[in-house]
Amino acid sequence: MNKPLNDLAVEYWEYVMKTEPTDALMLGDHRYDDRFEDLSRGAEDADIAARRDFAKRAKAVDPGTLTTDEKITREVLIFLTEAQADLQEMRPAEWNVSHTIGLQAMMPVVVPQLTLLEPAHAEAMIPKLRGLATAFEDAAARLREGVAGGMVPMRSTAEKSADQVDALLALPAAGHPLGLFRAPAGWLGEATWRAEIEKTLIASVFPALKMWRDTVADHVVPASRSDDQPGLPYLKNGEESYRRAIALYTTTDRSAASIHQIGLDQIAKLGDEYRTLGAEVLGTSNLDEIFTRLRDDPALHFSDGPSIIAASETAMAKAKAAMGGWFGRLPKADCVVAETPTGPTAFYFRPAADGSRPGTFFVNTADPTRWGRYEIESMAYHEGIPGHHLQLAIAGELDNIPEFRKRAFIAAYGEGWGLYTERLADEMGLYSGPLERIGMLSADSMRAGRLVVDTGLHAMGWTRQQAIDYFRNNSPMTQTTIEAEVDRYIALPGQALAYMIGRLEIQRMRTEAEKKMQERFDIKGFHDTVLGSGLVPLSTLDRMVKEWAAA
Repeated sequence: MNKPLNDLAVEYWEYVMKTEPTDALMLGDHRYDDRFEDLSRGAEDADIAARRDFAKRAKAVDPGTLTTDEKITREVLIFLTEAQADLQEMRPAEWNVSHTIGLQAMMPVVVPQLTLLEPAHAEAMIPKLRGLATAFEDAAARLREGVAGGMVPMRSTAEKSADQVDALLALPAAGHPLGLFRAPAGWLGEATWRAEIEKTLIASVFPALKMWRDTVADHVVPASRSDDQPGLPYLKNGEESYRRAIALYTTTDRSAASIHQIGLDQIAKLGDEYRTLGAEVLGTSNLDEIFTRLRDDPALHFSDGPSIIAASETAMAKAKAAMGGWFGRLPKADCVVAETPTGPTAFYFRPAADGSRPGTFFVNTADPTRWGRYEIESMAYHEGIPGHHLQLAIAGELDNIPEFRKRAFIAAYGEGWGLYTERLADEMGLYSGPLERIGMLSADSMRAGRLVVDTGLHAMGWTRQQAIDYFRNNSPMTQTTIEAEVDRYIALPGQALAYMIGRLEIQRMRTEAEKKMQERFDIKGFHDTVLGSGLVPLSTLDRMVKEWAAA
């Protein structure tokens, strides 16, 4: 064992848990329960410096002295620290306001998921809420810095975020989403604790939330960019910011122009598949007619949230029954489905490290009609099994690797795997029929379209309406979904590229291994190789697969 590298890995993970205490609590680490993330400029500066130092020290370790697995540890550590520091240096906190992924949108989802096993854990939520209040105050200060420096968000998303906070502030403190923690089972002090939560919300959180809202409404909105200038080209250092975002989220050095073209090519290929399935299911091979039917036919859409959850659970049951035939390594943790009225369209939370909470994928049912009946199976396979749950639960259960590798999330690998499994589910025979297979194509349309739209917005100066129109013309997505997706890309440049870039790379690695190994190729072996070392940059994964194929 290389002791300097191992010690560095331990030190890095301790640093992450201390500076990201809510994530630590989500994982079942209760040492920092009473803290909330520090969103101040000073904390950001310190974090950039710390990550630079971790990267420098990892680079100083001679790879020639390392085992194969230690080389992976070194590469992942360097990537995580350098790429994140690079992007933070562009100061996105100064302009990043979002009604889809902002702090005010996500905390109502996070709060009920925090595992409080003992009274001490629950009592720590009072100071944690005060820390949340400080976080909103610091976030407001960062936005005022942005206005002073001309770093501002798009107007409509800032307005929607202010409206979102107005809705939160209109709710009573009793049972408020920001205080809806789950009490330890059988705790006799729960009533007193809940009263204290309400007092803390009224005294600390609500005033800070209102200050953040007023900052957005009174300072940010008047200075904000129009919807015709939503992307990074309209911000100082926008081109460099996007280059760094691409590097972080794709783990590659691809240019925006090359990614844009990949998206266009994938959209063209999907057209042929739509025509084949459209003729079978909808009686037409005309793309416009196929998209219109899928988008607008009420019979093809849900009308209530519970039906969406039930369909998701049915899909998950099929996947659980089949996964043993395709994977040698299976997770111990279970995966469940939950309904939510906020956050992204669908998303996954990994299980707690202490086993106190299963893996959970959430489906946003605020507008049930946005969900096509044909979309649910591909979504469930991506978010749950064999997608994110297998990937992240297995990573968390690995032995003999540093803790940070079990818990890290690298988007191109993580989202690439999720998208890869949507097509894998077709190989596994999981889709109920041709209509559900159209849902697989619809999901591909979104992810391929993201390559076109994200680069269009942030490298080519597209307007918000151009982005919406592209999706409207090249996918069956509903108008509500399209607008939510586009607003998400505007607020989080580059992240949407991870899905299709990662999927195409994993597919390429598999194809090359199949060609090299021929009859020796084993799908379980391939999947266990991909999932057996935690989340890694694509270049590291490529080397791992090549070494497996050669061996």
